[in-house]
Amino acid sequence: MITFVLDPMHYIDLIFEDFEKHLKVHHGTIKKGKRITTYIGRTMLISMMKKFTQGRDLIRPSMIRFVTTYLTLACLHELKASLVSMFSSKE
Repeated sequence: MITFVLDPMHYIDLIFEDFEKHLKVHHGTIKKGKRITTYIGRTMLISMMKKFTQGRDLIRPSMIRFVTTYLTLACLHELKASLVSMFSSKE
């Protein structure tokens, strides 16, 4: 008899992948988050963001592919006030 033991992280990744694929609110939110991080990804804005967020990054890498997306969304939420200040500043 052959038994397969899958890493529990694999199951977590599949759950988050299902969230993104099947829940419209997740898909829309992730799409908006990607647009924000892509826009800030420009060199000038990264240094400006570091100034307004006290050196924090938006993207938190994870070993699990789809979890990275949700960690990044959490950072966007945590840093929302700093990001709003940055985009509304005269700089």
